[in-house]
Amino acid sequence: MRLPISAHTSRPWRIHEVAPDFEVESVWALRTPGGAEEFPRLVSQLASDNWPDGAPYIVRFLWELRWRLGAWFGWDRAGSGVGSRVRSLRHRLPVDLRDAPQGPEYDPFVSVYQLENEWAAELANRTVHTVVHIAWVPDGSGGYQGQMTSLVKPNGMYGRGYMTAIKPFRYLIVYPVLVRRIEREWRATVPRNP
Repeated sequence: MRLPISAHTSRPWRIHEVAPDFEVESVWALRTPGGAEEFPRLVSQLASDNWPDGAPYIVRFLWELRWRLGAWFGWDRAGSGVGSRVRSLRHRLPVDLRDAPQGPEYDPFVSVYQLENEWAAELANRTVHTVVHIAWVPDGSGGYQGQMTSLVKPNGMYGRGYMTAIKPFRYLIVYPVLVRRIEREWRATVPRNP
């Protein structure tokens, strides 16, 4: 379920101090109920997913189309990513976050940091520098659930145009399918009590 931007901005996440110049693009509730200690399991699940393998045909088609257009227009060429066109957000981390775990590999994203209730990973190309922020939030009934936020820093007018063009596909197709998949996989891996 899509949430208001304030569901992210009203919380004291560390990403606010690391990426204050990024815009919050969208926030999604992840119905992944669990205890306070289960956040690492959610991060591990996300990082090990082979998205969009197994997703509906329309999502796989859009994903493949995006990578083909990227190859044609040069959006993803060498020198356009994190560490090339843009510095990694790891260079902005305060000392305590630099000493925190970086987090798992999440290709094509690069993990920035992982804490007990928040994980950030970044991706850059010629259109945008983006961050996926996964958080573990109280669910109001004594438990917790995931929250996924997309933060973006478009690369000029070209990047803004790109983000505008793909917005309907992200909001109506890709993100809803991704959220349902995360929730379904979470339910399928819930530890069973003997």
